[in-house]
Order: sequence, then structure tokens, then C-alpha cells
Amino acid sequence: MDRPQYMVAHLRRALAEDPRTAELGVQVTIRGDVIVLVGEVSSIERKQQMETVVREQLPQARIHNDVHVTPPAAPRDTEALAD
Repeated sequence: MDRPQYMVAHLRRALAEDPRTAELGVQVTIRGDVIVLVGEVSSIERKQQMETVVREQLPQARIHNDVHVTPPAAPRDTEALAD
């Protein structure tokens, strides 16, 4: 890949601007010829969509998706919901 720093910036922008992902907290790096995604998202669908967006930008790329799914925590205090 030519100029990996530009490719990383392009992929970060694509992930941030795409309504399917809109992710700013996921890191994109390039290791050799592999695009690496690292971070946390709230659902498995979001994780898969991130890989889809990257593949749309670079169809031939090898992708290592190391994004972890961390579902949002449910509110613990039910009284807080009754406001």
C-alpha cells in the first residue's frame, strides 16, 4: 500500500462519516499489508459493519478485526428512571 499514513486517515474518516459505523473510538493501523481495527463497540453488528466499510474502501485488503463488543450497561437504579 502506498503511503500508509494517508490510507489510515482515509479509513478513519470513512468509519467516522459512515452512518452504519460513525465510530471515532476505534483505532485503525496498518501492519505490513494488513489493516488492523482495534477498539470497542456496542454490538456485533457494529463490529461487522466496521469491517464492511473498510472492505468497501479497500476491496483487496486483508483485515484483522480485533474490535471487542461491550454492550451498554443497563441502568442499576430504577428510581433514576422514574424522574
